[in-house]
Amino acid sequence: MDVLRGLRTAMNDRLNQVSLKRTARMAGLLYLAYIAIFAVSTFIQGKPIAWGNAAATANAVLAAQGLFRLGATMELIAALLFLLAAWALYVLFKPVNKDLALLFFLLNLVGVAIECVATLIHFSALTIYQDSATMAAFKPEQLQTLGWLLLKVSGVGGMVTVLFYGAWLFPLGYLAIKSRLLPKIFGVLLILDGACLMICFVQLWFFPAYQKWTYPLYPVMFIAEFGLGLWLAIMGVKPSESTPVVAD
Repeated sequence: MDVLRGLRTAMNDRLNQVSLKRTARMAGLLYLAYIAIFAVSTFIQGKPIAWGNAAATANAVLAAQGLFRLGATMELIAALLFLLAAWALYVLFKPVNKDLALLFFLLNLVGVAIECVATLIHFSALTIYQDSATMAAFKPEQLQTLGWLLLKVSGVGGMVTVLFYGAWLFPLGYLAIKSRLLPKIFGVLLILDGACLMICFVQLWFFPAYQKWTYPLYPVMFIAEFGLGLWLAIMGVKPSESTPVVAD
């Protein structure tokens, strides 16, 4: 009986390890897909906008409607992938500390929700530019200004997401270190990444004209998040007997 119980325990441990590695690889692939799609969507959406010139922006958006739609669609898809990646990471780190895992997932969820709202506001500018006949009570210059204002408001929403996308990295980085599922360097990098994003938020919110101040921080942020996604996608995790597990 003891032998059978031991074999059953060993099999369950093996299955748990396999499941953990699959979850880790899924989280990594989702994270990498999010990074790639978000980067492309940011480039596409920013291309037709001439900040400070409402008329030029309206004409450029109308001339590239398909590209504008594609950029907004890709950002929504990226937001969905980011939320799914956070969920996979929650499943991965939940056995280590359920409360902190839930905390980073909720912070990510709030950031994703704000990003989706900001994207909808951004996309609404195209609707205003297209429906000039329906909104005949407004002069063309007024519609152009209203559309430009919506684009500006969506940009403010993007600033707010930086706060939450920075905050979620602190509990995630702590759990990455504590769990011993990953090399500790990733946990350290994630915490540094969170600090960098907090600095970016302060700069964007209080000193919007000095964005160059934060340019040196971008390599740290890229290495931390792209490195984490790549490691999880290729290497997965290596659970061991020393990995701390806190019961629910």
